[in-house]
This record gives sequence, C-alpha cells and structure tokens, in this order.
Amino acid sequence: MNIDLIKNDGAIYVTLDGRLDTTNAPKFEELLSENYADAQSLIINCEKLAYVSSAGLRVLLAAQKKMRDSMKLTNVCELVMEVFEMTGFADILTIE
Repeated sequence: MNIDLIKNDGAIYVTLDGRLDTTNAPKFEELLSENYADAQSLIINCEKLAYVSSAGLRVLLAAQKKMRDSMKLTNVCELVMEVFEMTGFADILTIE
C-alpha cells in the first residue's frame, strides 16, 4: 500500500492506495501519530483504497477518536463502503 501524506495549514491530507490490512496498518497508524500534534483536521482520500481489514478499521477508529469530529473519509469505493456498512463504521465515521 502507498500512503501519501501532506500537511497544509493545520490540515492533514492522506491518500491511501492499495490494501489497508494487518501488514501495513501499523505503519499507517505510526505515520498518523507522528503528525497529529498541530493538526486541526484529517482528510483521508480513499479513492484508490481497494480493501480494508479489521486492523485497518482499528486504525481509522483510533484516528476518528483522536481527531474527534474533524476527520472525514472521501471517495470511498463501493467495496470498502460495504465493509464500513457491515461493521457499523458507516455510522461512526464521517464519509463524504
């Protein structure tokens, strides 16, 4: 999976490309943790995210808790949205 992270004016913009699973969720979590300090918002572009596992869901939930109501997911594909809906995460996460 490729993770592109850009910080700009208190916002963190992340683009995920590939599969967010057990093998790379810790790397994603660490990258987010290193950049939370002065962030006011977190926008995660999921356009190229093909799959998310329970480990990936855990990282997204932790990010949501850390950022409170200032995190949103954009461009979520149908397959990933199905996972969010089946797990109840569609009701927890802000998805646009």
